[in-house]
Amino acid sequence: MDWSQSLRLVAPEELLSVTGLVLLLGSAWAKGRRDARAINWLAVLALAIAAVMVAPSLCAGLSGPAAVAFGGLYSGDAFSAFAKLLIFAAAGASLLVAPAFFDRLRAMRGEYPVLVLFAVAGMSMMVSATNLLTLYIGLELNSLAAYVLAAFLKNDQRSAEAGLKYFVLGALASGILLFGMSLLYGFTGTTSFGGIAAALGGEMSGGALFGLVFVLAGLAFKISAVPFHMWTPDVYEGAPTPVTMFFASAPKVAALMLTMRVTLGAFGSQTAAWQQIVIALSLMSIVVGALGAIGQQNIKRLLAYSSINNVGFLLIGLAAATPAGAAAMLIYLTIYVAMTVGGFVAVLMLRDKHGNQIEAIADIAGLSRERKVLAACLAMVMFSLAGIPPLFGFWGKFVVFNAAVQAGLLPLAVIGIAASVIGAFYYLKVVKVMYFDEPVGQALGKSDWVHQAILLIAALFISPLGYLLTKCLDRFASLAIAALFSGV
Repeated sequence: MDWSQSLRLVAPEELLSVTGLVLLLGSAWAKGRRDARAINWLAVLALAIAAVMVAPSLCAGLSGPAAVAFGGLYSGDAFSAFAKLLIFAAAGASLLVAPAFFDRLRAMRGEYPVLVLFAVAGMSMMVSATNLLTLYIGLELNSLAAYVLAAFLKNDQRSAEAGLKYFVLGALASGILLFGMSLLYGFTGTTSFGGIAAALGGEMSGGALFGLVFVLAGLAFKISAVPFHMWTPDVYEGAPTPVTMFFASAPKVAALMLTMRVTLGAFGSQTAAWQQIVIALSLMSIVVGALGAIGQQNIKRLLAYSSINNVGFLLIGLAAATPAGAAAMLIYLTIYVAMTVGGFVAVLMLRDKHGNQIEAIADIAGLSRERKVLAACLAMVMFSLAGIPPLFGFWGKFVVFNAAVQAGLLPLAVIGIAASVIGAFYYLKVVKVMYFDEPVGQALGKSDWVHQAILLIAALFISPLGYLLTKCLDRFASLAIAALFSGV
């Protein structure tokens, strides 16, 4: 084993871990909001440096033995680099918007950016995992930090409840995943993804099939796919809004990319065994996400069901089980992160004149006449999530449906398109309230320049200008998928 190569490939995780430990020590001596803000900015800087460190791997399409570290436990290939760039961007945005939210509640502490850094380090391990042991270590590092983040507001009953629910259900999902991993190890004799794929090359035994099902069930919880979605609306509503924004973007990317690596890598030789499961998860997530959102009156709960709905669309690309379907997933995932960040930043900017957070959809009635730019940006996010052209969200759904049709899954694509039309109802409801209802004069609070800048960037990305990036996105997605399939 080449230790120098291994240490070089895991340099981003080393940076995040060491920075997190140093900032943890710094937070113990931090006094007041100024020190907490300084720690927050240092965490953002660490994420930016880590992104610079992984970008060359994606640009060079790194794959094969040159990307393998620690004897096959870790892969720093272009596929993981693509995922890490999305994770770092989403986590950085979640850190940037946090101080203004927590300062109002006098709850900004240095522990928040430290927990985010540790969670990101775990997610980086997840997307680079090529062994069940590495997978579990990364997953638990991310989960343990996430449980604390959900309950970060100690004096808020909703936050405490969200953290407790997430912990209990997350522990159950981890147990299910671990049981599936033990079954796979028992029936294949290895924990390596490549070894599992080789062992499952022939006829799959009943025990290995049970292991596959349990592993997919555990991963389905992490991506909040139906029927393992029950925690999502409550945790998204109860957790602090910057934390909800973080949960809806970065961990979602990590879990979906990990699911791709497991299914297309470890289970790549048994596509018929897991394809039906993924199709069922996709259809249920699309339908339940669309129908569940219709009656929601809280915008954070609405975005939670929207997240479930979008996971269903993303899984259509995975169900195709082709390089084109996997590449379509990456393109959709990139656009989804931009839409999610933009949506939650807009929610953070919805404040009354006293600075209190507004979450009820009824309270943003007539927003277009009081805060025109904010209403326009939020409307763009809603239209894009609905997949209405010419916004960039339409392109994400188009490439996924196109990949499904090419793979012979026409009925799945047709159902997805029909459900997308149904889902458009609750997105349009938000736009209708903002533009056609009488103003209630609630969302009059001012926002700082950081929120405005991030919302503007997200809005430009999902606008028709985003189509200028399609060739660039296609190229990087192709490089990432080529690296993934080179190891299959």
